[in-house]
Order: sequence, then C-alpha cells, then structure tokens
Amino acid sequence: MEQVNYDALAKGLLKEDAALVEGLLDTLYRGGGRCDAVLDRSERYSLMAGGKRVRPALTLEFCRLFGGRPEDALPFAAAVEMIHTFSLIHDDLPCMDDDDLRRGRPTNHKVFGEAYALLAGDGLALDAFGMAASNERVTPEARAQAVLLLSRAAGSDGMVRGQVMDMFGEQNTLTYEELLALHAHKTGALIRVAAQLGCLAAGISMDSPKMAAAVGYAERIGLAFQVVDDVLDATSTPEALGKSVGGDAEHHKNTFLSFKSVAEAEAYADRLTAGAVEIISAYEGSERLSALALYLAVRKA
Repeated sequence: MEQVNYDALAKGLLKEDAALVEGLLDTLYRGGGRCDAVLDRSERYSLMAGGKRVRPALTLEFCRLFGGRPEDALPFAAAVEMIHTFSLIHDDLPCMDDDDLRRGRPTNHKVFGEAYALLAGDGLALDAFGMAASNERVTPEARAQAVLLLSRAAGSDGMVRGQVMDMFGEQNTLTYEELLALHAHKTGALIRVAAQLGCLAAGISMDSPKMAAAVGYAERIGLAFQVVDDVLDATSTPEALGKSVGGDAEHHKNTFLSFKSVAEAEAYADRLTAGAVEIISAYEGSERLSALALYLAVRKA
C-alpha cells in the first residue's frame, strides 16, 4: 500500500473504532454523591482523555476480520481500554514514573491527588473484568476465556510483572534478552490480549490457526510499538507527543536505544511491522490491520 493510502485507512479505522468504544465508556462513572463523586470524576478524567485507542481497535478489528460484528466485541474492547487507562494512571504516579503530563494534559494525580488517582486506577482495573464478564453477545465459554486471558495479561503474569522488571532496570543494567522479556510483559501482553479477545468475540477458538495469526501479528506490532515509543521519548517534544519526554534517560531506564542507534531501532521496528503484515495478509479483509501496523511504525505521537 502507498503511504497515503495506509495512513488514511489507519486513521479512519482508529477514528471509527474509537467512536464505538467511547460511546460505551462514556456511559460509565456518572454516579456518586457528596462523599464519593470524586472517584467518578477521577476515573472519567483519564478514561475519556482520548488517545489513539489502539488496543480496543485491535479487539474490534480482529472481530471484524474473522466475521464477527464489532458490537459483539465492544465490551471486550472497553475492558481492554479500562485496563490500559488504569496502567497509565498508576505508571504516572510519583512512586513509578512521576510524570506530569499525559495525553496533553496534567496527569490524574496532579488533578485529584495521589490517593484518588490510586483508587481510580484500582477501580478501573477491577471493573474491567466485570465489563468483560458482562458481554452477553458471546457464549459463556468465550466470556470465561476472555476474563482468564485478561487476568493473565494484566496481572502478575503480564503487565504488572513487566512494570516490576522496568523498575528493576532503573537500578540495574538489563541484557537485551531481559529487555525483550520486559516489553513482552509490560507493553506486549495487553496488545496481544486485545487481539485475542477480538478473535473470541468472532467465535474463534484458542487452538485455531486464526488465533495463532492474531497472536503473531500482535506480538510483532507490540514490540514495534515499544521500539518507536523509545525513539520518540528520546527525539520528540512534549507538544508533539502529548506527554513528558526524556523520562527514560532521567530515570536511567533500559530501552532499545541502550542497544541500538535511532536508525537501527527504526529499521528493527520496520522489520517487525513487515513480519506482522505478512502474517495477517493471508486473510481476506486484512488491509485494515495491515494499514494499522504500518501507520503505528511511523507514528510521531
């Protein structure tokens, strides 16, 4: 595909899918009284702050690719975005990355304080499993599998473990293999489960070649996404990125630029992206997911 074509296609599908998932997310956290309304405000502040919504888009797109209806995957997509938002709130806390800016505005704890930010993240994380379990458009077996996969991706076997490895790396030099394992957990696990949940919503079994293709695609774009993120943190600006930059160096983090030059890192992201496109191209209608992979590899924010 020509760049202009995949760029427009990817931006169009992200806008389309974001509108779907935000329609559901916007119905959440509208309650509370004098004593507890701050919880809803804090949760909505971060949940409705925009962003590319890449993870829920993957859920919806894989459901589409394999013959499902996006509406069938919508609760799963919302659950993934709730988990992602919880992780951003907690990552930004002073005890973690201590960031002041997220998606172009002050981080949650800068607005609501650390305690409310912590609780908002807790609420989003736990509510996500209820959201996935409430998806009555799929079979009970698919719901149960989705909750299991989401737990593994978000918890001690996935994203949380990746965060611990990242913190360890602030005080220690990681090997390249350890860096790959870190990002397979911290970034890759949630991207992978987003694709898997879309497949489940389309009725695809865990042992299907289609599920394997979705995982292969997601693992490659997840790693490419992190490589590009490392490059942008070192080369972009807060205005362009919508969040603080230079934090990796400030916190002495191990990144792909610890092992590669910017040009080498960008070439590696391109190879991963090409591999993802090759895996998915065997399926009719894969142009949307191919465009998304190509777009993410050259993103500037």
